[in-house]
Amino acid sequence: MEDVPAPEPGTSTAVNGGKTIPECEDMIRRSLRTPMVKFLLENLEKSGCAIGDKFIRAVHCNRRLAGGYVRGEGIIVCSNHMNIQDDVNQVVIHELIHAYDDCRAANLDWANCAHHACSEIRAGHLSGDCHYKRELLRGFVKIRGHEQDCVRRRVMKSVIANPYCSEAAAKDAMEAVWDICYNDTKPFDRAP
Repeated sequence: MEDVPAPEPGTSTAVNGGKTIPECEDMIRRSLRTPMVKFLLENLEKSGCAIGDKFIRAVHCNRRLAGGYVRGEGIIVCSNHMNIQDDVNQVVIHELIHAYDDCRAANLDWANCAHHACSEIRAGHLSGDCHYKRELLRGFVKIRGHEQDCVRRRVMKSVIANPYCSEAAAKDAMEAVWDICYNDTKPFDRAP
């Protein structure tokens, strides 16, 4: 899980073509009406982890992050790095999978590289982050195996950012938990 900076008080303008906090808040509200987000929210509630109105919020981020999940605080969406509704939807879905993992696993330890890697594998695989069209837009073109390569690349990027995980520890952790976590599709019956 990446460290999420506190929002700057009074930040109201976007940079780098991103959105303002109020614009992003509107996009989050639209995201909450999408079928996938509704499904994840319902499953969080069924698991005993209902969330409040302020659980998902827009903030201005100083670092190059799309968003993040922090236990006990919720999900942030970095407004200044969002450009379109699909960007916001993807961040919300990805981070809700982390929240779901945190809810259902009583002993999830984000400082444990294997635990972190497992949740990142699941979020990357189940959220649609690595859909072929998204990969194409990122400049990654591969006919076969693109989805797993993408998930691996994104897991490594995220787990390496964990101050408790070196690059070697992140790679070892990802490989150790890959099969079980990639094949764990809860709360879905199968990968969407």
